Amino acid sequence: MSYESWKDKITDFKKVDVRGIAGNFFPGLKKQAMEITTGSGIEVVQTFEPLPLYDVMEQLGFERHTEKTAENEFHAYFYRTEIREDKGDIPMRPAALTNMPIIDERLGQIAVDFWDLTWNDGKRHLPYEIRLLLSLTNAVGAGRMRQATRELVKAYAHGIDSAAFDDVFELLAWNQGIGYFSSEIGTSTLFKAYKTIKQAEKQGKSRDEINAMLREKFGENNPDVRVM
Repeated sequence: MSYESWKDKITDFKKVDVRGIAGNFFPGLKKQAMEITTGSGIEVVQTFEPLPLYDVMEQLGFERHTEKTAENEFHAYFYRTEIREDKGDIPMRPAALTNMPIIDERLGQIAVDFWDLTWNDGKRHLPYEIRLLLSLTNAVGAGRMRQATRELVKAYAHGIDSAAFDDVFELLAWNQGIGYFSSEIGTSTLFKAYKTIKQAEKQGKSRDEINAMLREKFGENNPDVRVM
């Protein structure tokens, strides 16, 4: 279908205005989106083009159309053509970006454009999962265990083999020292998520089951992981 075939219905869409909302509003928005029936839609109003929502909404069965109605006002219309459930492969979104417009609305647009260029641009050479691992190690080096945990969960949901995590943690121990690894990394939420994967795999659990465990233990409800 195309926007032309459903544009007459947008006046009936549920409207969600997230302008000025601090923190991560996405879990609540996704919950509302999953309750939308086929043939209906949801309208999201934001100060910048909500690029991080596009892939997520597509995976849930939505088509989209976005209009810029003012200098810092975007209306994104999502129309549901089929019901697709979240099977755990929909990654956590960069919630911290929503803090940028609080500082400056133009900064919000710059930040989301930079995110889109870094993670979605077709010119990127390295595979997505390898870039996630690089982002994970960069986050550890900067002391950002919250981000590192999120990258690990996303990488596993994307299908990366847990053996790759073995290599990553071995390199972290080598480059940062066993003492630092033992006191800082080994006690972190990041390493707890890694151990959850390894232990569950030894128990013969499927990837879907493990992804569900990761979402429950290390998702947005975990204060050591979620972005405020």
